[in-house]
Amino acid sequence: MEQSNSKSWRATLTPHRSLNRQGFNLLISAISLVSFGVGLFFYHIGAWPVVGFMGLDVALIWLAFNRNFADARRAECIEITNHEVVLQQLSERRAPQEYRFVRRWVRVELEEDKERELVGPLYLRFQDRRTEIASFLGAEERQAFAKELQAALVNPRF
Repeated sequence: MEQSNSKSWRATLTPHRSLNRQGFNLLISAISLVSFGVGLFFYHIGAWPVVGFMGLDVALIWLAFNRNFADARRAECIEITNHEVVLQQLSERRAPQEYRFVRRWVRVELEEDKERELVGPLYLRFQDRRTEIASFLGAEERQAFAKELQAALVNPRF
């Protein structure tokens, strides 16, 4: 979460990823090496069709990680000015979306089940429309951000 205190309150939310590109290259190399070794073993004992499936496993793991890296390039930028709230949702898979709301009518809604200690989605509500935000954050991060966003809507600290 990144914030700025100029003429408006701003927060930029991005998903956290613990594996960088270098770690991914190391991991996929290790998986490929193990898969090649196991495939070679099966080839030598006469079960040569297994070799293709070992390669398929590596390809599927590579595709899954590439999708994960594409998801990591998502971002949500929220700006609160004196009169409006601007929400920009950026994703690699779709065109950027921008929503503008009148600040005085925006409410922050966080679905919580306090009995079972569950935290659900976080929404910006404007009249009868709800827009989900921060879906990629963990439960505790969503709770903390909801409080901070609610405080910023009341007093954006210009």
